[in-house]
Amino acid sequence: MHERVSAGIIGTGSYLPDQVLNNYDLEKLVETSNQWICSRTGIQERRIADEDVSASDLAVRAAEAALEASGLSAGQLDLIIVATITPDMFFPSTACIVQDRIGAKNAVAFDISAACTGFVYGLTMAEQFVKLGTYRHILVIGVEVLSKFVDWSDRNTCILFGDGAGAAVLGPVTSQKGIQFSRLGSDGSGGDLLKIPAGGSKIPSSQYSLDNGLHFIKMSGKDIFKFAVKVMEHSTCDAMEACGLKVSDIDLLIPHQANLRIINSAAKRLKLPPEKVWVNIHRYGNISAASIPVALDEAVTLGKIREGSLVVLLGFGAGLTWGVNVIRW
Repeated sequence: MHERVSAGIIGTGSYLPDQVLNNYDLEKLVETSNQWICSRTGIQERRIADEDVSASDLAVRAAEAALEASGLSAGQLDLIIVATITPDMFFPSTACIVQDRIGAKNAVAFDISAACTGFVYGLTMAEQFVKLGTYRHILVIGVEVLSKFVDWSDRNTCILFGDGAGAAVLGPVTSQKGIQFSRLGSDGSGGDLLKIPAGGSKIPSSQYSLDNGLHFIKMSGKDIFKFAVKVMEHSTCDAMEACGLKVSDIDLLIPHQANLRIINSAAKRLKLPPEKVWVNIHRYGNISAASIPVALDEAVTLGKIREGSLVVLLGFGAGLTWGVNVIRW
């Protein structure tokens, strides 16, 4: 009998554009203030990609960093999954563009669309392939260039979003380590709460869609807030219960960085102290599918995650979607 294996993260990487857009810069663009943004979101600044930079450009940088950390070459990758809602184009997939640019000639490549939960979805899919022995080494990337899809005259949404990419390389590890539990969720009835209406087959690009700003992010903030707090608490508790663990056993919770008040509210309900909850929203804003892998790479790099740490990744976003991964490092 073969020993049962888990899928473990064997390397992480991230990349953020150099250009910083802080709240004082936004005060010049739209009717808002640093104090208003900080008190409602916790965001102080966000990173913005240059005009000629696309999702694949950021993804390649994060991928190369994750590969270096893993000690693998691009040629050893069997699969590349890119989670994004801001791909270079409809097709080919951003994953195929990344595959070519990093020289991962043996890898299968595809994109997934699960908005801010995208990285957790990608990790959960990759986990199955590794456990089944279908693929051995898998690169999962979360990348967004949301700055190209925000209406800079809409003060409710333009303050929230930023650009960036994070990546993780997965491979087989002993069953006591790696991803111990994953669960995903979806509720399509909340699809209208957060969306980009135009550009697809329902509302194709036209002069009308351009004139009416239908290619920009539209969001019902209050409804998303309520959904996020609830799902953060329930998903974490359910996952811990399924693992036969308590919430207090968590060494580090890495939630999607959507809003500091959402994170703080959920942490309070879960009775998790601040040092057990990773927060970087003040520096990067909401970078959707890139949010969790960027935070994960930061935590690893700064030594906040060590061998044996129990790490919980928790995503929630448009779709509506949500998901959790419980990882023994």
